Amino acid sequence: MSNFDIIVLGSGPGGYVTAIRASQLGFKVAIIEKESLGGVCLNWGCIPTKALIKSAQVFNYLLHAEDYGLKVSNVDKDFSAVVKRSRDVAEGMSKGVQFLMKKNKIEVIKGFGTLKAGKKVAVKDAEGTVTEYSATNIIIATGARSRELPNLPQDGKKIIGYRQAMTLESQPKKMIVVGSGAIGIEFAYFYNAMGTEVTVVEYLPNVVPVEDEDISKQLERSFKKAGVKIMTSSEVTKVDTSSEGVKVTVKTAKGEEHLEADIVLSAVGIKTNIENIGLEDVGIITDRDKILVNDFYQTNIPGYYAIGDVTPGPALAHVASAEGILCVEKLANLHVEPLDYGNIPGCTYSSPEIASVGLTEKQAREKGLDIKIGKFPFSASGKAKASGTPDGFVKVIFDAKYGEWLGCHMIGAGVTDMIAEAVVARKLETTGHEILKAIHPHPTMSEAVMEAVAAAYDEVIHL
Repeated sequence: MSNFDIIVLGSGPGGYVTAIRASQLGFKVAIIEKESLGGVCLNWGCIPTKALIKSAQVFNYLLHAEDYGLKVSNVDKDFSAVVKRSRDVAEGMSKGVQFLMKKNKIEVIKGFGTLKAGKKVAVKDAEGTVTEYSATNIIIATGARSRELPNLPQDGKKIIGYRQAMTLESQPKKMIVVGSGAIGIEFAYFYNAMGTEVTVVEYLPNVVPVEDEDISKQLERSFKKAGVKIMTSSEVTKVDTSSEGVKVTVKTAKGEEHLEADIVLSAVGIKTNIENIGLEDVGIITDRDKILVNDFYQTNIPGYYAIGDVTPGPALAHVASAEGILCVEKLANLHVEPLDYGNIPGCTYSSPEIASVGLTEKQAREKGLDIKIGKFPFSASGKAKASGTPDGFVKVIFDAKYGEWLGCHMIGAGVTDMIAEAVVARKLETTGHEILKAIHPHPTMSEAVMEAVAAAYDEVIHL
């Protein structure tokens, strides 16, 4: 039996980042992974989807080259080559994680890990051989997968999850996307931009329902303009795959609608990977598909910790990384403070992009706060107009009495790279006045942040 200070179960952006930070802190570390290093995010999520989306954006640019005074003829696409590029990007990043494991002297154990009492993990490799390892501390970072609805069972061919959506052999002519969270919206954008006829079905009244309502309405306008059919307050009640394509029955406020498509993409959230990993044998408590932990990610059983999608926090890659780092820094007796889950940025990489942090307008009003709101449209931004990306806006929300930056919501080109300004400012308890007096470079998209703040304080110049 090999003994370690820390064993990490799972090598996604939570697991591998945790392992590296633990090694930096002087711990002897092993990481257990049943598939590819980097987990879902790197191999089947965050990274390859961005590669697909970039191809779609380039294709869209070429189709609209005349808008920029350019002439391009015979524009076409090679769908399989687009998919191959995405897989190559993911593979390259996975090799990068392999390098980081070697660099940081982390032992990589291939196989399926099962937790045992007494701070042990049994690992079954591809040949079926089981080896037991022990550690002073075990960190569970097994992540999540596509959630299946009873009335929408995935067969991997006609009803698919995000994995199959990334590696289809041929481009479907018609696709129905069920669910309009980040995953559903990103795939809806990609396939629509590539020429597929896309319909989005959302159970709630607004698409991207976790976002500020103004953001949801803008995205719906932008998507409809691009030719995406949006069905909100709608539910898929029946799916028939017996014929050549898929026949879908959708219950709407106006009655039933019958749709036909080549493929249905189920993007209705995630299911945590907590089955068959030994939680019950060890006695680790779960609730509603999540492992319960304290502020420093310790479970109810000493020596066992959990981070990332398997815990109750937001299921986001950057959250998992931050949780893992905090967890091992606490184990190293460094001075750490619990994460502020009210200051976690969320991003959707469609076109236009969406990025947000903090309270929505509705949430602020429900709290009874006296607020100042400012909005600045990208249609009034010189950089946005010159770039041909005038859709969208920046919306800011401040506490009227103290100037606290309560929330920031953006939709437009490149906003996922801009949201960090609001995150850092909120972390530093920066006021609206201080943002207003911090000079933003011209011409940039980021000027819209300053202008939105100015609008909140009745000082806006360019509106």
